[in-house]
Amino acid sequence: MSALRFCANLSWLFTELPDFPQRMRAAAAAGFRAVEAAWPYDADPLELRRAKDDAGLEVVLLNTPPGDVAAGELGLAALPGREEDFEGGLRLAIRYARILDCKRIHVMAGRVPADGATLAEMEAAFVRNLRRAADLLAEEGMSGLIEPINTRLTDPRYFLSSPHHAADILKKVAKENIKLQMDVFHWQIMDGNLTQNMQRYLPLLGHVQVAQVPRRDEPDSHGEINYRYVLSTLEGLGYRGYVGCEYKPRGKTVEGLGWLGDYWTTPLE
Repeated sequence: MSALRFCANLSWLFTELPDFPQRMRAAAAAGFRAVEAAWPYDADPLELRRAKDDAGLEVVLLNTPPGDVAAGELGLAALPGREEDFEGGLRLAIRYARILDCKRIHVMAGRVPADGATLAEMEAAFVRNLRRAADLLAEEGMSGLIEPINTRLTDPRYFLSSPHHAADILKKVAKENIKLQMDVFHWQIMDGNLTQNMQRYLPLLGHVQVAQVPRRDEPDSHGEINYRYVLSTLEGLGYRGYVGCEYKPRGKTVEGLGWLGDYWTTPLE
């Protein structure tokens, strides 16, 4: 039996259903015991809590709000001059996480350029905001995560795009409750070399997400990544965190979960 724990990303899976409470129930019915979500802030947190409890689920990850989506924002933590907006969004995420007993928040960096700021100025703002986030999250017993997002297929303007840059940021922040989020999809596109990067950055990892490259669909679909190898490597390295299923199903969500059923029941080689 696998030592890895999987969670359904409700912003990507079970989107046949219109709202998060319904998706929670569907995830539990499909065998998941944990879920994550990007931005649940249009839903009432108490309603989400009731749905979570009724389904017997753990919520393991939320994102900070993206900012002004209409203006093209995707996170605020690396935007100089937006510190007040960033902290307001972080406090909202913490409020939801507290109600949902969620212990991890992905702190989204944002896009370049930021009102003419240089990359060095954006990095300095990111480090400052992450240190502030670490203190606020520590008061709640929570951790923050930073995630490199690829600039080739997903978002050409995202500030943080490589695991190496993320590791350098974490070294500068120097807070134990700020960790690295490894989305294998993004790492493969930007850097490849997955085996050595998993070995190198395992001590920094606070969360992992999976999807196939290049279409970002089920991990067992035709693509670049051998996920049985990747997952068995994570197990062998001693990773004991969650693995988030953050992919776009080719059809209905449940019909594409065969890979996970096989993984739960078949010993890894």
